[in-house]
Amino acid sequence: MPAMLRLLHTADVHLGARHADLGEQAAAQRERQFAAFRATVDLALAERVDVVLVAGDLFDSNTQPRRSVERVAAELRRLADGAIRTVVIPGTHDVYDGASVYRAYDLAALAGLPPDADRIVVLTPERPDVVIRELDLAVHGRVFATKRAPRSPLAGFDVAGDDRATWHVGMIHGSLHIPERTEHDEVVFTSDEVAGSHLDYLALGHWHSTQRGRAGATVWAYSGAPEPVAVDQDKAGNVLLVALEQRDRGRHVAVEERRVGRTRFERLDVAATEIPGQPALVEQIVARADPDLVLDVRVTGVRPDELDLSPDEVEREVAARFFRVRVRDASTAALPEGPLPPPDTIAGALVRDLEAEIAEREAGGRDDEAREVREALRLARLLLDGREVTL
Repeated sequence: MPAMLRLLHTADVHLGARHADLGEQAAAQRERQFAAFRATVDLALAERVDVVLVAGDLFDSNTQPRRSVERVAAELRRLADGAIRTVVIPGTHDVYDGASVYRAYDLAALAGLPPDADRIVVLTPERPDVVIRELDLAVHGRVFATKRAPRSPLAGFDVAGDDRATWHVGMIHGSLHIPERTEHDEVVFTSDEVAGSHLDYLALGHWHSTQRGRAGATVWAYSGAPEPVAVDQDKAGNVLLVALEQRDRGRHVAVEERRVGRTRFERLDVAATEIPGQPALVEQIVARADPDLVLDVRVTGVRPDELDLSPDEVEREVAARFFRVRVRDASTAALPEGPLPPPDTIAGALVRDLEAEIAEREAGGRDDEAREVREALRLARLLLDGREVTL
């Protein structure tokens, strides 16, 4: 048995994603996703890992042209040629149903490997695990043949009595249970089930941001998407290097993040009171220019009457300097000053009703609705004051 096992864990590559929200940049983002996958293979070879784990959604869907699958197989062949094994599980996008891409194509055969080589293994309900004896490692894939799991993938699962290997690693594509947030996800499991599995490491996919933790003696982690799949994913872009080692009479699992993706996402909130004019906002945005950056700009707060701002114009002026930029005016106009109408009048009742609606929506986190009502209140105040209003 090696003194240390080294794994590279990735998931949610989503090769072939259509990116309907990116317009003419969609094809560029698909190539970025494949480039991140190739960078993942480069990293595995450079770090001389023993096994690469792909925890679901390698493909964005089961409908893939043969050429795309062949490109993936060629990258996996590079790993095999470097004496690195690859273990893949289907996810919820490339689900192992009757139309599965893994039923249509044999990745090992496309890579030119003999069927008994076990250098590229896809775990399925029919083949739930693979034991790599020279590494003293068993990899368990907890998957189903349907997108929605009929039960938890860890229900009744425990490797404590499995003596086929010293190290036991699990793979799941699904959600760790979070009360009131994950009940409706297709595949859900609990922290107690993770602890009860007695796995040394649980490689997870489905969440596109990098996250990790421990349940009992089991270390679990989501690698996140190696390249953002949606433009607002600000914790994507990583893969995980995992080291399994026996020392000091105990088992030790170390997890290290490595960046392989190019695209980054940032939010920029700008207070309306701090913008003397539209050119100043353009200048502030341009200062962050980066062809790999998706920038989401929001103008917030109370907007001075003298501020003339067109988000569409700003976007057009700065677009060429970013991978993608969005500018939104989420500010609210200042309310007219002066005393309110008496509460026992129709005008006074209207103003107070609108103020109550604003407070209710803000308290409920419905800020967009609150801004709409605030604008209605501003117009009502102007009309009640006999001032001219342009709509």
